[in-house]
Amino acid sequence: MLHMTVMRCLACAFALCAAASAPAFAQNYPNKPVRLLVPFAPGGGTDTLARMISQRLSDALGQPVVVDNRPAVDGIIATELAADSPPDGYTLLIVSSSHAINPALGRKLPYNTLKDFAPITQTANQQLLLVVHPSVQASSVKELIALVKAKPGAMNYGSSSNAVALPMELFKTMTGTDIQHVPYKGSGPMLTDLLGGQIQMAIAGAVSSIPQVKAGKLRALAIGDSKRSAFLPDLPTIAEAGVPGYQASIWSGMFLPAKASRALVDRLNREVVKIVQAPDFKERLLGMGSDAVGSTPEAWGKFIETEIAKWAKIAKAAGMKAG
Repeated sequence: MLHMTVMRCLACAFALCAAASAPAFAQNYPNKPVRLLVPFAPGGGTDTLARMISQRLSDALGQPVVVDNRPAVDGIIATELAADSPPDGYTLLIVSSSHAINPALGRKLPYNTLKDFAPITQTANQQLLLVVHPSVQASSVKELIALVKAKPGAMNYGSSSNAVALPMELFKTMTGTDIQHVPYKGSGPMLTDLLGGQIQMAIAGAVSSIPQVKAGKLRALAIGDSKRSAFLPDLPTIAEAGVPGYQASIWSGMFLPAKASRALVDRLNREVVKIVQAPDFKERLLGMGSDAVGSTPEAWGKFIETEIAKWAKIAKAAGMKAG
């Protein structure tokens, strides 16, 4: 009995120490530089956002937040590295839509997308625009649908990645249209052919397409998200323009390795949400064709689950698989 009583006391003591150490850890964190893994090359949209956040997060945490670019294999290399890192807050990961599209396409991954990461927050949405070459005789989504249906299989669209191919496949499924897919290895070559009229249309990221729309070289018919964007308030959504229920965007968000403490998740969530919701930060994002988000960890985790299920269904209907 005495032995059992001693063991219970020790167990209680350890529990109290653990509870007391969590706030202390959160307060003392960090005491060395923090690494922010980016699964893409420098200069892209996700990298630019990561650098904007890292600058302000460094100030908030009192330690350098160093961007570490690990481009390769649709973001898998950097994501695996994050999954294998200690959950101590010194390795963070920022991802884009490919984080959900990789498992949706049935790709074999060296990590579990849902179980190996602790969600921090969704950071931003980059809007997608449905754009056509000026020679296309359609000035609205309904006119485009009618035109394509009159010439099934005769028109084509370009994509620079699965993250923008799947939104067009969703459009095709929801409208019952037959549009041929022409894949490209980057947004630059795709835009070159679209501007030259070799392909007729695309659902493209706002960052690359808005300058061409403003220059009159492309015609924007609608925006892919479920609500209009502040940077193009007069442009209807695809849902408003004739395809009810349509929604697609290129998003980004941040994770810690799984098993990170709740105190650590909450601390980083507060700091990052404060950063992306700052008025000047939001204004800068708008100039890039993106909207700031800043969600709870729970909402961000649920969002990933929903995106995987959504795009897996579209990929299956389109017959798309990981290359």
